[in-house]
Amino acid sequence: MTAAQKETLGFQTEVKQLLNLMIHSLYSNKEIFLRELVSNASDAADKLRFLALSNGELYQGDADLRVRISADKEANTVTISDNGIGMTRDEVISSLGTIAKSGTAEFFKNLTGDQGKDSQLIGQFGVGFYSAFIVADLVTVRTRKAGEAAGVEWQSQGEGEYTLQEIEKEGRGTDIILHLREDETEFADDWRLRSIVTKYSDHISTPVQMYKAEVPESEGEDGEKTPAVPGEWESINRATALWTRDKSELSDEEYKEFYKHVSHDWEEPLSWGHNKVEGKTEYTSLLYIPKKAPFDLWNRERQSGLKLYVQRVFVMDDAEQFMPSYLRFVKGLLDSNDLPLNVSREILQDNKVTQAIRKGCTSRILKMLERMAKNKADDYQVFWNEFGQVIKEGPAEDAANKEAIAKLLRFASTHTDESTQNASLEQYIERMNEGQDAIYYVVADSFTTAKSSPHLEIFRKKGIEVLLLSDRVDEWMMSHLTEFADKPFKSITRGDLDLGNLDDEETKKAQEESEKEVEGLVERIKTALGDTVKDVRFTHRLTDSPACVVADDNDMSSQMQKLMESVGQAAPEAKPIFELNPEHQLVKHLNVEQDEEKFAQWSHVLLDQALLAERGTLKDPAGFVTRLNKLMLDLSK
Repeated sequence: MTAAQKETLGFQTEVKQLLNLMIHSLYSNKEIFLRELVSNASDAADKLRFLALSNGELYQGDADLRVRISADKEANTVTISDNGIGMTRDEVISSLGTIAKSGTAEFFKNLTGDQGKDSQLIGQFGVGFYSAFIVADLVTVRTRKAGEAAGVEWQSQGEGEYTLQEIEKEGRGTDIILHLREDETEFADDWRLRSIVTKYSDHISTPVQMYKAEVPESEGEDGEKTPAVPGEWESINRATALWTRDKSELSDEEYKEFYKHVSHDWEEPLSWGHNKVEGKTEYTSLLYIPKKAPFDLWNRERQSGLKLYVQRVFVMDDAEQFMPSYLRFVKGLLDSNDLPLNVSREILQDNKVTQAIRKGCTSRILKMLERMAKNKADDYQVFWNEFGQVIKEGPAEDAANKEAIAKLLRFASTHTDESTQNASLEQYIERMNEGQDAIYYVVADSFTTAKSSPHLEIFRKKGIEVLLLSDRVDEWMMSHLTEFADKPFKSITRGDLDLGNLDDEETKKAQEESEKEVEGLVERIKTALGDTVKDVRFTHRLTDSPACVVADDNDMSSQMQKLMESVGQAAPEAKPIFELNPEHQLVKHLNVEQDEEKFAQWSHVLLDQALLAERGTLKDPAGFVTRLNKLMLDLSK
């Protein structure tokens, strides 16, 4: 392809929307464009440094990696150049013509039309390059991949299309030329650019350079001459890896800016931990807990993990082996002296050093969260609202830390409201009634359904707190979380209810008397319902409802069945146990019904009502309506 064969291509539809948002949204801090582009250039240098470990020829005689920034006031341009890895034509199209990230559809679904609010979403999505269009109305990218002969030029005004052409480029790496808008001339000033780099990019390990102009020879008043100083490129950042510096030297602002560098998040982190571990395994970790969840947090194909450095040499992004899946929201990096520089993902899988680092980092994050929950309750509530469902995966995934994870869990309960949902298990145990020996909970499709469950009636009457669980992951979590602080968990929708010491003898005697009044009813209902239920029995867990269904202790709960079906797995059929409240007027009416056909209809209606309250759906809703209508007509006669 020659210059005469310049191609004009259209942006991916999502990029058009994003660029429109970038260009027309009002930003209170436009200078962050330089931080984003310098971070990308630094990443390109890191990647070349790693590849050159096995192929030194990629340096092509230029091993001093750097980022250079220059401004031209007359042309009103800013140029950011690096001699890093560079890009091929296909990589340019992939990186600059499309959004090569999962979660794109989710991102645009969350756009509100309010530019002020929408601009906040961009940082969570991580689209640093496109921030160039905040200040530029034309962007030119000239790049050549290390080891390749030809270069590529990409150019766009950010209005729906871009051009591509093959070019000759002397050195490897990438030059980004920003043609500034007329009202953004402030960024064509050397001093302004230097101050931005010092503010945002002082921490990165790649030298960021600007040209120091030549100082001509001068003569003082005393006639003494000052020799000329030739112009030169000089580093304007420390170019020292932040994580290698002592914690006492670092300010909170430096930690926050470094987080934005490694995460490409525009929000500040909630918390961070910087630690150097010495002993059998030596490594440095700098781990951050974000404030906002990314849109693609639940995408199975989403890459997550920490940046991995070995002896300060960048090795890979998204090294997932050092953090369990339920902590996949953690950002940051690891620098190890004990891993080989030619490390591969296969080596990391079963490496003892990896396992030791993973164990240490997991423990550190759990302790950070525990401290946050204890000392910064408001911050922890923000964290829980964003990442609580991810943490709930922990008990099943990490048996060794099950108790520590359980301390971090927060629940709505009959003693809290939906807006707080902040009951910890430790608080629950502190509020337990005298004689209570179990932690009671109910799982439902929503908070409202859980709070109105008929199974709660006896617990409300006795003032016993019940945890209300309504997230999809809850049933699966509780199948692995069996106890906390030596108190077993007990679902109020499973098995026969035994409140033990919470029931006094007088109450038990009254219950026995109520069952005698409707003696024989259970067997009649068993006959009427046949094999639609596993069993029929009386219960005293109800005070206002006539009946309910429960799952046998050895059967799969209805919520677990629904969870399996939602992911396309066949769930084994488990028939419910039908329980009757012998003190309810409908049950007493059923006991005196002599017409066996009506008796069967009433039995099925009560069962369907119980199933509807428990599961929210019926297998045969039309049959339920027909039976109910017929009984209502009979009553009206």
